[in-house]
Amino acid sequence: MVHLSWYIFLSAALFSIGLYGVLARKNAIAILLGVELMLNAANINLVSFWRYGNNALMGGQVFSIIVFAVAAAEVAVGLALVIAVYRSRNTIVADELDLLKW
Repeated sequence: MVHLSWYIFLSAALFSIGLYGVLARKNAIAILLGVELMLNAANINLVSFWRYGNNALMGGQVFSIIVFAVAAAEVAVGLALVIAVYRSRNTIVADELDLLKW
């Protein structure tokens, strides 16, 4: 049987890798992938605490499904924005995207 600490360690590692991907990358698609890793780390936490907590309540699984739905919507909207910006600017480097500046 795997202990809760292993799941928490895995989740912290995934969240750290995702945070590094968001903060260090300049490519917009790599930033979206980092956000997805962070959301998956949150899902691992939710399900693992549900598993080792009170199994009668389905809160962890329900929240995990909600996070999956939010992640799918985030990917759809994020990729649509990246494609639209690429068509108008011919770049997806985040430092060069200053569309909202005056």
